[in-house]
Amino acid sequence: MRSAVHHVVMVVSAGMPIFEAAVPCEVFGIDRSDLASPWYRFSVVGIGADPVALAAGFTLTGSDTLDVLDRADTLIVPACTNIHDQPPTDQVAVVRAAYERGTRILSICSGAFLLAAAGVLDGRRATTHWMHADEMARRYPAVRVDPSVLYVDDDNVITSAGTAAGIDACLHLVRMDHGAAVAAELARRLVIPPHRDGGQAQYHRLPPAKVSDDWLGQLLDWATNNLHEPLTTTDLAARAQVSVRTLERRFATTLNTSPLRWLLEQRIRQAQQLLETSDLPVDRISSRCGFGTPASLRAHFTRTVGVPPTAYRRTFRTPSDDRRDALQPTR
Repeated sequence: MRSAVHHVVMVVSAGMPIFEAAVPCEVFGIDRSDLASPWYRFSVVGIGADPVALAAGFTLTGSDTLDVLDRADTLIVPACTNIHDQPPTDQVAVVRAAYERGTRILSICSGAFLLAAAGVLDGRRATTHWMHADEMARRYPAVRVDPSVLYVDDDNVITSAGTAAGIDACLHLVRMDHGAAVAAELARRLVIPPHRDGGQAQYHRLPPAKVSDDWLGQLLDWATNNLHEPLTTTDLAARAQVSVRTLERRFATTLNTSPLRWLLEQRIRQAQQLLETSDLPVDRISSRCGFGTPASLRAHFTRTVGVPPTAYRRTFRTPSDDRRDALQPTR
């Protein structure tokens, strides 16, 4: 029987890369009840020999027993030891059983191979590290492999790309469970960007770094701080002192999107954060986020997020918000 506390269980096995295993420990394994209470309960389970000898000379001892798998709300598979080896049957069985119980499953990097071997990804869109995408597509043709994104959330099954994308995927889970404000604060503590959309291109799509190429990053920072302005592609190109064509090409190559689409996504994200963390009325939020009118905000927000702004605010308000509102004098 599951408790009210969300239980995250990570499975590890011999030879598993240490960094991928460390990411969930940092995100879910540290008590952060000052951000959201209750925080997660986190367990690590070793599959196979005990103790588990991880990569780079690290050894895991004192892991939780296998019975905690039955109580997991989320199962995390950090990475495979070797993608060219057939995953051990005991690991495959653990993933398949969790899936059949309805457990949410997250894989990091090559961990997607274990999910694919368990049949969890059949018919689903999924991703893995771009270096392994062709191999996954060859070995598991029933999986719709997308090597161009950071992570994919397909109905309670989340697959992520390389190591850093695993952090993005873990923050995505925190955002779903506790809201944007909590995920953003956790990101600040980890000294990483507060939210990188799963659809953002993997790093292998970026051009070689050059000193002269940093203008796009500076432009994005400037635009993010000026979303209240009615920015256009021409405005962004003028700010960067490049042609509109050059700007559009750089956005397509680096971010896999257009300048206007990127602006819309940033405005939607800012609106989400304000809806979750402030009492500003919708008309003020629409102005602050650069939508101009409440009608424009509602139309774009509903089309992108799937619900109107007011419904989103009701969904993501915490009990403490409601109690605070109840104490406010009636106007």
